[in-house]
Amino acid sequence: MTDSKQAKACADLLQAIAEPNRIRIIECLRTGNKNVTELAKMLSVEIVNVSHHLGVLRQAHLVQDEKNGRFVVYSLNPKLFTNDGTKATYVDLGWCRLEIPYA
Repeated sequence: MTDSKQAKACADLLQAIAEPNRIRIIECLRTGNKNVTELAKMLSVEIVNVSHHLGVLRQAHLVQDEKNGRFVVYSLNPKLFTNDGTKATYVDLGWCRLEIPYA
């Protein structure tokens, strides 16, 4: 049986993912690092909204950010995400493993 600490950690990660635009951001980052402007254009969403969702994903350690010149570039956390070639990306939340298929 999962202990309460592990269950809480998994629930927190699932809650961070459980928003359609955050799932779409993760899907965009599967193909490589992107900044907020690139993601906003890809998703047709306001930059401020993308920034908010990236903040939630960053707080949950699902994405990483790195300063690159005047831009902050985001990527999926390689400790949690595994890319299965061209088929799918998996997020490993311990005992809970989710598949994010390519569209």
